[in-house]
Amino acid sequence: MTETTPAAESPIPAQEPPVPSPHDAPLPSASETPKAAANIGVVGLAVMGSNLARNLASREGNTVAVFNRSPERTRALLSEHPEAEFVGTETVQAFADALQRPRTAIIMVQAGAATDAVIDQLTEVFEPGDIIVDGGNALFTDTIRREAAVRETGIHFVGAGISGGEEGALNGPSIMPGGSAESYETLGPILASIAARADDGEPCVTHIGTDGAGHFVKMVHNGIEYADMQLIAESYDLLRHVGGYEPAQIADIFTEWDSGELESYLIQITAEVLRQVDAETGKPLVDVILDAAGMKGTGTWTVQQALALGVPATGIAEAVFARGVSGRADQRAAVRATIDARPQPADVGDTFVDDVRRALYSSKVIAYAQGFDTILAGGAEYGWALDPGAIAKIWREGCIIRARFLNTIAEAYSRNRRLESLIADEFFASAVADGAPAWRRVVSVAALSGVPAPAFSSSLSYYDSIGAERLPAALVQGQRDFFGAHTYRRNDRDGIFHTLWSGDRSEVRTDA
Repeated sequence: MTETTPAAESPIPAQEPPVPSPHDAPLPSASETPKAAANIGVVGLAVMGSNLARNLASREGNTVAVFNRSPERTRALLSEHPEAEFVGTETVQAFADALQRPRTAIIMVQAGAATDAVIDQLTEVFEPGDIIVDGGNALFTDTIRREAAVRETGIHFVGAGISGGEEGALNGPSIMPGGSAESYETLGPILASIAARADDGEPCVTHIGTDGAGHFVKMVHNGIEYADMQLIAESYDLLRHVGGYEPAQIADIFTEWDSGELESYLIQITAEVLRQVDAETGKPLVDVILDAAGMKGTGTWTVQQALALGVPATGIAEAVFARGVSGRADQRAAVRATIDARPQPADVGDTFVDDVRRALYSSKVIAYAQGFDTILAGGAEYGWALDPGAIAKIWREGCIIRARFLNTIAEAYSRNRRLESLIADEFFASAVADGAPAWRRVVSVAALSGVPAPAFSSSLSYYDSIGAERLPAALVQGQRDFFGAHTYRRNDRDGIFHTLWSGDRSEVRTDA
């Protein structure tokens, strides 16, 4: 047997026994978990999930069962927030046992395979009438598929869009739940307890529609967010490189705009970003951030769906494409090397700042108009009875695109539920028409100065197209008929026609 040196004689000082971390404390086993103690549960305790769980637990009447694949996260949450009404669990069965019937659980895990895995686990321990809620950024077609599969078990499945980021999850998000009306009877009051509240006290949550409706609307919300951010960025670029303003000065301009019709969360945070100075270089932070914008897919999904639905969501599309261009560093460098000189900034007058403000507002209206067009087209395609006014109301607080003029959008749809376009509403039609001269000046200045403004430009083109008495599409259809016999309609009589282009060029009616 090998001898050991007594601690007192050891040349190495004796170590104090380690102090156990509260995160190492064991969670209750399934048999120890209080039975049916919680009215709501959260699965997945990364930042969004843990913040949502804390929000739920802080509301009177809620006790929250929590479960994470890695028990350490559950232990950390319980130890860091001992005041919260949490029931920590270490197994899926214990989690299910801790929930009152009908069991209601919100999944906050990574979209895709991880979500499917958790759904499979929960359906094994839940019973008919229970409710599984996916609060992640799932593609709505996945939600449709999951809802159909889970419905076969008698369990309700709800895809709920949750907007507001980490802060919103903790303090009050905007929530867009789909699923059955029956499930919303149980789920609605719980979600209302944690949702942001508008100035009139209404919670920013409503039942959007069946199966994938909630995630569809959240997807379009994010698409509008892309457009809004791009328009703000183009405004900054023009003010800086044509107007000659420095970032701190532009921050002051945005702060002034935030006191008027452009008041919004995105305008507010833009001013904060532009005021920030990099501690290492002393430069404005915006000048040291790499000019390559990332994206997680929801903007792309919105554009893809708009295309599939035949909705010209041009402003959203250009915002997505602008991010794509920003990420092509090698390609940008190669093209830049071929350009001898950029145009000098065009001369602008004293009204330039106000012109940019008006162009931003008008383009923003277009972005929302195209977003709501996409929402309504999706509702028609998938059989959802979507209420655009109610959707506008729940975006007034909590979400990333929260803005003053969402009240005005809600009012427009309350006046006319069948509004053909947001810019057909009398208020918005007048506002955009009043801003159009400034908008045209800004787009012209951008082109003359070599400053890219794709979202401004495409939004103006859309406005001109949607309001034009006649479009050159007539010529396009003539071309299609020439090379492919695709036929055409006439504006002076009924029928479908084709010109015999390779023959005597007489016209024949093809539907007779």
